[in-house]
Amino acid sequence: MSVKELEREQEPGQASFGLVAWLRWAWRTLTSMKTALILLFLLALGSVPGSLVPQRGVEPDKVARIYEQNPALAEWYDRFQLFEVFTSTWFAAVYLLLFASLIGCIIPRTSTYLRELRRKPPAAPKNLSRLPHSASFEGDLGVKEAARRLRKLRFRVVAGDGWVSAEKGYLRETGNLLFHVSLLGILLAIGAGSLFGYRGNVLVVEGDGFANTVAAYDRFIPGSQVSAESLEPFSFQLAEFKVAYQVTGDKRGQALDYSAHLKVNDSPTAPTRDYELKVNEPLEIDGTQTYLIGNGYAPVFKVTDGKGQVAFEGPVACLIEEKATLTSGCVVKVPDAQPSQLGFLLQFMPTSVPLTNGGYASAFPGELNPEVQILGAFSGDLGVRSGKPQSVYTLAEPEVLKKLDRLFMGADTPKPLAVGQSVDLPKGLGKLEFTGVKEWITLQTAYDPGRMPALVAAGTAVVAIALSLMIRRRRVFVRISEGRVDVGGLTRTEGSAAGFAEEFADIVKVLSAGEKDVR
Repeated sequence: MSVKELEREQEPGQASFGLVAWLRWAWRTLTSMKTALILLFLLALGSVPGSLVPQRGVEPDKVARIYEQNPALAEWYDRFQLFEVFTSTWFAAVYLLLFASLIGCIIPRTSTYLRELRRKPPAAPKNLSRLPHSASFEGDLGVKEAARRLRKLRFRVVAGDGWVSAEKGYLRETGNLLFHVSLLGILLAIGAGSLFGYRGNVLVVEGDGFANTVAAYDRFIPGSQVSAESLEPFSFQLAEFKVAYQVTGDKRGQALDYSAHLKVNDSPTAPTRDYELKVNEPLEIDGTQTYLIGNGYAPVFKVTDGKGQVAFEGPVACLIEEKATLTSGCVVKVPDAQPSQLGFLLQFMPTSVPLTNGGYASAFPGELNPEVQILGAFSGDLGVRSGKPQSVYTLAEPEVLKKLDRLFMGADTPKPLAVGQSVDLPKGLGKLEFTGVKEWITLQTAYDPGRMPALVAAGTAVVAIALSLMIRRRRVFVRISEGRVDVGGLTRTEGSAAGFAEEFADIVKVLSAGEKDVR
């Protein structure tokens, strides 16, 4: 064999890093504590947009307002799923990775914990004075008596020839492990709620009713395992809605209380019962909760067309434009008017007052002097029969709006209408009458079977983290030889040595006390 061949054989081979090695590395990285903490931080960070940006499932009216006021920003929000953070793809990815990471952490730690529970405390060292805590005293204490006294202090004890070894604080690791299991329980509960639960939003005007069916919702978000038959068959009617406002002081106009009076039927055959719905006091029927999440005004209009027929009559839900005064924008579409369709852009003012510049504004959110200002009146084809979906809060698409005939616009608009007043439209096209004021409320109905399990798991996690933070793992050793008792102790929890010093002194007192003192 040549020298080169011999050197080639003696050269160390390069380590191969194949698919299995990469998968093993990825799994170890995913299941490390560092990765779990990073994922928890990302999950918390990802929840921030869900609190700052209006969510479709909770505040659809605010989402619609963003589309109306800043459509470019709304498009970017929608592109990154910021209107639906908690059901978005990226949030689910973090959620599932955290789920896998927790499982990978729990399984090996459980195995290690079970081995620790079966393992006996080690034998006492020969020289206890080298331990962080040590003491000696003279006495006739025996091995059995020392073991008994330590057991009375709730130590796990092992005794040998002239020595006793004791340990306690196992609940620390129990709490640590239980905390991880509780986090996994929370994730499972959230997953169960996503699969078998549903959420829906609906706007209800005073005097109208609602039945818990898919078709009745303005927006319905079901879990993948939810069908139309899964919904609880209850219904109710909104009899009255009241809001109490602060009328004096610096906080004048601030809402003090909201109250919706409902006539509820728990099932189609159940008798009607009264229920007062308030904020954070939901109506609950067999696990399905209905929350009050918003309110506004719905002025009532009557539109008579050019042929003298009533083409429209009823309340119109208006979007709030100024939260402090509840000044609201209203859109009235009258596609059945003859000889041409009619459309109106209106502004509702709950407490209308004249301004020095000749305009009008609302001075208070309560309904003290309700008036409606006509911002624009149009005739022509509104495009409602084109087959394209349209929002009830916009009159028409911009290209359609340009083709409409403007009846009132800008300086031509008449003075605001009070309740009972009307205005005749030009060219004999009809009449608009302001006949009354109602209020609307937005409701969110939610069924979440994982709600109570998540609450239990969260409570368990709090208790578990308290156990892991408050309990110290510590060991105490005793050696007895010719009337001399040596005691040593140490902690197995980093940073808890100072707290153990006082406890160790008490243990020494118990061991050195007389028989009568102990009993």
